[in-house]
Amino acid sequence: MSPGPAPRALTEFVLKVHSRCDLACDHCYVYEHADQSWRRRPARMTPEVLGAAADRIAEHAAAHDLPRVSVILHGGEPLLLGPERMRRLLADLRAAVAPVTELRLGMQTNGVLLSERFCDLLAEYDVAVGVSLDGDRAANDRHRRFRNGTSSHDRVLRALALLRRPAYRRLWSGLLCTVDVRNDPLAVYEALLAEGPPRIDFLLPHATWDSPPPRPGAGGAAYAGWLRAVYDRWRADGRPVPVRLFDSLRSTAGGGPSGTEWLGLDPVDLAVIETDGEWEQADSLKTTYDGAPATGMTVFTHSADDVAASPELARRRAGRAGLSDECRRCPVVDQCGGGLFAHRYGDGHFDHPSVYCVDLKELIVHVNENPVASAPAPLAADPTDDLIDRLAASTGDRSAVRRLVEAQTAIVRALLGAVAGGLPGTGPGADGWAALTDLDRHAPESVARVTAHPYVRAWAVECLAGTGARYGADYLAAIAAAVARDAGTPLRLAVPVRAGRLHLPTAGTVLLPEVGDGTAEVHVGPGGSLRVTAGEVTVRVGTAGDEPRWQPTRTLAADDLTVLLEDGDPHRDCHRLPAAGRLDDATAARWATTFAAAWSTVRDETPGHAEELRAGLRALVPLRRSGAGASEASTARQAFGGVAATETDAGSLAVLLVHEFQHSKMNALLDLYDLVDGTRPAGITVGWRPDPRPPEAVLHGIYAHAAVADIWRVRADRQVDGAQAVYRRYRDWTAEAIGALERADALTPVGSRLLRQVAHSVARWPS
Repeated sequence: MSPGPAPRALTEFVLKVHSRCDLACDHCYVYEHADQSWRRRPARMTPEVLGAAADRIAEHAAAHDLPRVSVILHGGEPLLLGPERMRRLLADLRAAVAPVTELRLGMQTNGVLLSERFCDLLAEYDVAVGVSLDGDRAANDRHRRFRNGTSSHDRVLRALALLRRPAYRRLWSGLLCTVDVRNDPLAVYEALLAEGPPRIDFLLPHATWDSPPPRPGAGGAAYAGWLRAVYDRWRADGRPVPVRLFDSLRSTAGGGPSGTEWLGLDPVDLAVIETDGEWEQADSLKTTYDGAPATGMTVFTHSADDVAASPELARRRAGRAGLSDECRRCPVVDQCGGGLFAHRYGDGHFDHPSVYCVDLKELIVHVNENPVASAPAPLAADPTDDLIDRLAASTGDRSAVRRLVEAQTAIVRALLGAVAGGLPGTGPGADGWAALTDLDRHAPESVARVTAHPYVRAWAVECLAGTGARYGADYLAAIAAAVARDAGTPLRLAVPVRAGRLHLPTAGTVLLPEVGDGTAEVHVGPGGSLRVTAGEVTVRVGTAGDEPRWQPTRTLAADDLTVLLEDGDPHRDCHRLPAAGRLDDATAARWATTFAAAWSTVRDETPGHAEELRAGLRALVPLRRSGAGASEASTARQAFGGVAATETDAGSLAVLLVHEFQHSKMNALLDLYDLVDGTRPAGITVGWRPDPRPPEAVLHGIYAHAAVADIWRVRADRQVDGAQAVYRRYRDWTAEAIGALERADALTPVGSRLLRQVAHSVARWPS
């Protein structure tokens, strides 16, 4: 018998680092519901349990080649560990997991013990902090009190004031609010919004058919009415802050993922590790019956793969097939997904709709009938937002670039949805979109990898602008096929061929001159095998005889960085300089050698910028040299993470990579913030161009040239021949342009903040 499919990897682990709490919330699922296993568990996770848990997480990440894992510190109340135990725990986690994969740390807390000492520690280890708050004092104190009955509200607000400080704001991930329909919905919304959170998460109170939620008064869809009132106000306010519930409904309405186990049909990829090392399912199951979350496994006896393959998780990964008959027949099932698994429990089984079925259905219909703009709203231009400060740092900041990457992911997803929204009901594009949305449920990592390719966005923008995108909306089928190949998921699609070329982004190009313009059938087999059929022609990628028809996208690899050598994507020619054609093998080999040496130089001279490039650089496009002069490079406005350059030496390429990625970062910032006051046009003279430049171009130049000056400053300190003169030229250009842009008074407050921070760095350099 052949082995079954490998279990889906787990990507999120909840560590119950402390199983007691300093509050006595009467709606808490840990202490106040059916499962009482906390009583037999130790109060704190011991170093031995933590060590075994960290090893299991690292082992799982390595086995599945996961690009990142999330570990959420939970309880009880995790801050009861105290700063010293928390430091040892974070250090041990980093030591075990960080060498294997990117470790994203988070914590959910009631906030009452948060202090400057804790915030400094959490900042040191880059721990995202979510805080529970149910609204204003009256709403919050309805449930969230100390054991002696006193209010926790002031202590929580004190914690939020700490998290709003510039030094700590980057840590704050958002507010979590449990709905109580007895509270005024708009008063709760306004109280939460007044704290300036980066995100709000509304949760329905845990309930089952055996223990239904309170429905005061006439009952009915009281929770839908409460949430509908908040949604309408949030929509009227212009979405001033992301709200996960509403954003999830908007995403699933377009066939996207929900991003939460509360809605949609996304497969579960989370496991819990208790203080004694027991593997458990999600905490919400504690509301159903005693022992419901248990798996019978521990970190000492079972791997994360064992947990992922367990029947307990399998039943929660069955998607639509795992829902009740009533749910499967429901027209909004793809958005609702049956609701939270625990909320389906009653009479000893989970084969029910959610106990909030009537509320979810009414809310979904209301949101669908009252949509907001399809494109994501710009982030609020908060002058205290540390993202500006961190991106202005001359030393570079990897975590800030990660935030830009996350924002770009949201933008590209919205663009893809907008392209799909203009499709007819049938055809390659519609089939491709359907396949892509299905793959997003089952292979989100592959979707993320392919759609992060810089020239997917470039295509989408060109397509929506109606300026003659080379492949049109049918290119969605090519994207879906590339994702399926990356994931090793079988798929059969008609994919467009243009000028005899069928291109799969990030993967490569099949040459079909016999077809000209038309379509070919792409068959992705198990493990990512690829067969392309067009009429009498069949190309089997990987078969020696067919290799002349297959031009794979090559890579440039250098120790800890691999990017695509993009000389085949039909949408790469969006830079101000013309892209080169397909490179011959000898030229590609020279690029690989030069890139490896250039990367070594970047890491040596500017390690902070090297970390940024590792986080955001995706592709390098060879350019055609325009003449016999110096090397040239370019970055396209709609291609974040892509850098184009002519062939050059390693030292020059190192500078070009940093220089052009600064432009890429600035483009991403301009997606999020208005940096330039468009009502005050000005032509500004700068040292590096003879013609007066608009303020945005000057800001771009300052940002890029400051980084270049810093590289040459390092080289001058090392007494590299000629470096001192080059450093002075770039430093002077930058300083003079800063002064000119300040005098023009053409920036918004956020743009001025960025300029001031860059100016502060430049002013500290030697003359």
